Amino acid sequence: MEYGRFTTCDWHEAEDLELIAEFQEVETGKGADALNKRPQLAAALSDAERNDCAVVVAKLDRLSRDVAFISALMAKRTPFIVAELGADVSPFMLHIYAAVAEQERAMISQRTKDSLAAVKARGVKLGNPQIRKAQEAAAERRTAIADGFASNVLPIIREIQATGTSMRKTAAALNARGIPTARGGTWAATQISDILKRDGV
Repeated sequence: MEYGRFTTCDWHEAEDLELIAEFQEVETGKGADALNKRPQLAAALSDAERNDCAVVVAKLDRLSRDVAFISALMAKRTPFIVAELGADVSPFMLHIYAAVAEQERAMISQRTKDSLAAVKARGVKLGNPQIRKAQEAAAERRTAIADGFASNVLPIIREIQATGTSMRKTAAALNARGIPTARGGTWAATQISDILKRDGV
């Protein structure tokens, strides 16, 4: 069973191992739900169990950079081989390498956070400007739609409230007339309040 990409593509042949299937993962994940975020890894482990064979990865960090995850695999006796370390590496050394990989992940994460904070401190706006523009445009459209709906329903609300009814009774009256909210639901007092606030009432 092969998982990931080998730096030496003929490694399994050199070790006299039969290659049953290949799995390539583009997602990353950590923690207890790592397998939920990495379906290809989950499939590789499941396939290995079904065929009673080991999963082979090029490097340990391709399997995981999480000590707990690696330890859990070892505790469940899920066989895996790290090509870089060799088939005979001891469980103790696997734990050491897993700890190093986890520390490296933490350092990379911290360096990234520090770099982003430094850039932000210089006043640079982060993120893709095109995405930001699209988000702003979408927000403007939503606001315009909400304002349009409010202006259409406001005269009806004022007509109902002219009789001295409360917001709760106004909502009930709108529901009785079959007038839906902006999202097609039923009215409540809080939504009446929101409409009035838009008009500055």
